[in-house]
Amino acid sequence: MKEFSRADRIGSQMQRELALLLRDAVKDPRLSEVTVQEVRVTRDLSHAKVYFTILDKSEAGFFTQLLGKAAGFLRRRLGQAMKLRTVPELKFVYDSSIEEGQRLEALIQKAVASDSGEDDG
Repeated sequence: MKEFSRADRIGSQMQRELALLLRDAVKDPRLSEVTVQEVRVTRDLSHAKVYFTILDKSEAGFFTQLLGKAAGFLRRRLGQAMKLRTVPELKFVYDSSIEEGQRLEALIQKAVASDSGEDDG
């Protein structure tokens, strides 16, 4: 069984804490629409990429900027909640993997439907 590294454990805890902070502590109500999908922390714990999703993917750029402006506040609150000596610098990235998965699923369904249609003839 694979052991999780310290960076993985901190990333998991950061994901939970960020979700709570976005829901409860941030003054901008629009940020409560953000879902934190994953947090990847570098091995030296200096940087963290926060992957997020929102319902309207056309506003991804706007929310990336909005989260970037709130990064200092979120980082400070993470430091208080997690009691880390140094809190990683946060970089927010829109996670398009869900849309990509849906697109691939649709392509697979289309290929299966066309294959079964050819076999009937």
